[in-house]
Amino acid sequence: MLKKFMLVVVAAAAVAASVGVGTASAAAPAVLGGGSGIIVGNAAECTLTTIGNDAAGRLVGITAGHCGGAGATITAEANTDAGVVGHIAFSNPEYDYAVIEFDRAKVIPVNHIGNVTITRVGPPTAFPNIVCKEGRTTGNTCGIAYGDILQSQETWSQLCVVEGDSGSPVVVGTTLVGMVNAYLGVACFGPEVGTNMDAILRHISAGNAVGTGFSPIP
Repeated sequence: MLKKFMLVVVAAAAVAASVGVGTASAAAPAVLGGGSGIIVGNAAECTLTTIGNDAAGRLVGITAGHCGGAGATITAEANTDAGVVGHIAFSNPEYDYAVIEFDRAKVIPVNHIGNVTITRVGPPTAFPNIVCKEGRTTGNTCGIAYGDILQSQETWSQLCVVEGDSGSPVVVGTTLVGMVNAYLGVACFGPEVGTNMDAILRHISAGNAVGTGFSPIP
């Protein structure tokens, strides 16, 4: 069974009262890169695939499409004090990706999170190469790539992924080759199914939408 997944969260808001006279300071910008945890629409926790610039100079990112639809807010899991740092511009169910437009004033984009560094986007890899991913739930895991089993825009690989890892970057070295979308059968035992990044970027650019001409932060 193909299981696409995101982690649903229930947030309780706390109101803090302060006394005395002082000057409020703005929250520090959120540091975000491929592998960062993000909260989508105050309802789901997913993983950012990558962040960079599009041809129009916008700061944009990509995550799994089932994490949220157009207009959904994005908050950095590691720095919720920064507030809403972006919105989903559009979400595509066929390729299961979403494009996020970020607020530059609230985000510090980076190319290294955890044990994954992204310097470029490349074509999908094939058996028996080793791929790795960085997810907000299971962190850094690696495994063998099985390749494009169904001759589609997807690559299967033996990566440990569970709920919340949706959108995780899949890399060979420092080359981003795919994103995590789902697993088959049992989490961390069944193969992971991920959409190829070159297919996603071609699809974005064909629509001439936000994200067209995307390149990751160098």
